[in-house]
Amino acid sequence: MLPNLEDIDIDKIHGRDDDARKKLKREVDVDMNPMVDLAFLLLTFFMLATTFSKPQAMEILVPAKAKDTAEIKETPVKESKTMSLVLKENEIVWYRGITEPETFEIDYQEKELLKILAEANANTTDLVVLIKPLPSNEYADLVLVLDVLSYSGVERYSLIEPSEFDMEMEE
Repeated sequence: MLPNLEDIDIDKIHGRDDDARKKLKREVDVDMNPMVDLAFLLLTFFMLATTFSKPQAMEILVPAKAKDTAEIKETPVKESKTMSLVLKENEIVWYRGITEPETFEIDYQEKELLKILAEANANTTDLVVLIKPLPSNEYADLVLVLDVLSYSGVERYSLIEPSEFDMEMEE
């Protein structure tokens, strides 16, 4: 006898089951809260990191250039209140006064220079330090000297061109 065609389920013949179809079409539920938290943490970190890494620069006040060369006024300073720092390639030559000075040489060591400048600043009121970098000098050495000047409490200093006496030291 032939089977009744009405009782035959075509889906069962082809292996299609409603329960199996539901199992295959399960929705994947992904919780996005941790990813959103991570995104905001990264955003906050990078915003803070960029604000903390601002470049630091030392402010140097430079007088305005005079319109007329006749208007240039030099500030008189007593010779006894001056200290010259001649920045050579590997060392600093320092001396007090201008006429026939006795020169002393030190290496580019922060502690030694700080000791000399602090002592000179304590013993001399209104000390003026004349910084004279020679052409062979590196920029980093000038920055070191400016830092030590601020640490030692010296308030008056000037960057000037080396004199002939100073240029002879380079040779």
